[in-house]
This record gives sequence, C-alpha cells and structure tokens, in this order.
Amino acid sequence: MNLETFEVRPDDENERIDKYITVLYPEKSRSFFQKLIKSGKIKVNDTAVKANYIVKTDDIIEIEFPDNEEANIKPENIPLEILYEDDDVLVVNKPKGMVVHPSIGHYSGTLVNAIMYHCKDSLSGINGEIRPGIVHRIDMNTTGSLIVCKNDFAHINIAQQIKVHSVNRIYEGIVCGNLKEETGTIHAPIGRNPKDRMKMAINEKNGKDAITHYELIQNYKNYAYVRFKLETGRTHQIRVHMASIGHPLLGDDIYGSGHGYGNQFKHLEGQTLHAKTIGFVHPVTGEYIEISAPLPDYFKEILKKLESM
Repeated sequence: MNLETFEVRPDDENERIDKYITVLYPEKSRSFFQKLIKSGKIKVNDTAVKANYIVKTDDIIEIEFPDNEEANIKPENIPLEILYEDDDVLVVNKPKGMVVHPSIGHYSGTLVNAIMYHCKDSLSGINGEIRPGIVHRIDMNTTGSLIVCKNDFAHINIAQQIKVHSVNRIYEGIVCGNLKEETGTIHAPIGRNPKDRMKMAINEKNGKDAITHYELIQNYKNYAYVRFKLETGRTHQIRVHMASIGHPLLGDDIYGSGHGYGNQFKHLEGQTLHAKTIGFVHPVTGEYIEISAPLPDYFKEILKKLESM
C-alpha cells in the first residue's frame, strides 16, 4: 500500500475533490480517482467523502494507492547548492528544470530525492512520503531559494507564516516588452482556468485574492528586467499576473503565447524567473532570517546579451 497525505493550499480550495486530485496527478484519469473515492480509499480529515466533495483550505487529504503503485522514492546523490542550514531548516537554491517533489510513476531526479540524501532521516513528515520536508514549492523551470523543513515543528511554524503571507519573497525576472511605469501593483484574483484545468488564470468568479508588486530594474530593447514582491502566493502568480497586463515572462511556454512578442532567445527551457530572496522568522530562535540566491548563469548571460542589443 502507498499512502499519500497532503494539505490543501488556499489557492486550490473550492474545487471538487476528484477534479482537484486529477490536476495533481495528471498521469492518472479522473475515473481512476473516482473509483478510489467510491471504495473509500480517499479520505478528507480522516473521513471518507464523495467525488463531489468541495475541498477547503487546510483539508488533509489522504490517498491510498493500490499496491502496484507503491512508491519507490530513494535518496539520490544529486548536487545541492545550500544557502542556509541548521538543525531545523534548510534553504536551497533550486536549479532550472528540477521538479520539487515526485509524483506517481516519477520518483527520481527531484529535489526530494536530493534532500533525502543530504538530510538522511532529518525531514518533516507532515506532507507524506512523497513530499518529506516540502513546505512550499516553486515551478520546475523557476530557479532560486526554497525552504525545506527538517522536523514537524519547523514545518507547522513555516507553513503558518506562509499561510498569513508573512514570508518575504522577492523574485527577479525578464519580461517581454518595456515597462512604462517604474513601479506598479497587480491586484487580480487567480484560480483554475475554466477552459484548461492544467492552467491558472485571472478568475473573477472562483479565483483567490492575489497581489503582485513589481519594480522596474532596467528596460532593454523589447524586454525589461523586473523585481517582484509577492504579497500573496498563488500558483503561477507572477506568470499569470504579468501575462494579464501584456508582459509575459520571457520563455514562458504556458502563458507567453498570443502576446505578439517574438523570442530572440532559444533553448530557455521555460520562464526566466528567479526566486531571489526569501525571508522568514526562524521557528525555534524567533530570529528573522533573509537568504538570497545568486542569479543562475543562464539568466546572467541573457542580461549580457540584452545590454549589447
């Protein structure tokens, strides 16, 4: 038996549980999960539910996968760039192209495999076997700072800080087109795209409140180097918000099409976005800690090319 447990995030609530889980595990069909629900293999807060149950923030969902889906997650000696580490928390600089945690059928090469090797048995278990130590995520092709929790006490504390939006998160990115204003704020709700459940979108009806502050670092020919400060932390927030005002992130293959910008840079492997700085109150000492991740080489090379254009 493979048992997975995870908590519903604020930006994912108000969705039918069968649809919600199918988005999390796209390699499995909705009917597969409906059968698990009907047989009582999926529970919410230790209680069996029906397929039309609407998930809520902080719901604890437990999925009992059949034995032939048993997880085989192993520690892997994958190089990690450690930005900060003590007995309770670890901050890593996640590289481009690395998935944060495994999914059913894909148990290798992830950040979880790497931190399991590095931390041995010192990881929080709140998010289950597939997500040990993981308290928040950044997209596969987004680079930068990410907190890992080594014990459940730290996990609960950091999760609460994330929930009330007190974690300081600064990103840097390159967007298409020049920005006319030096600073700005985008305040628009984000939810699942009703036409494509694998995407997020500005969703006035079912979206969650989302606020992104941006500051122009420098305009270049046809592009702009921008700093972002998140007041909320919705899925794909910066990517969706910037695309909504006509300035998608350079290389964004999901939200970047249809805006009339050509791509002068090849082989980008997704959006040019970096989680530069993360600041939080240490769960044990109470000290405010702020960690910055250096820009990746590919990002610096693009900036050099932009300066010469």
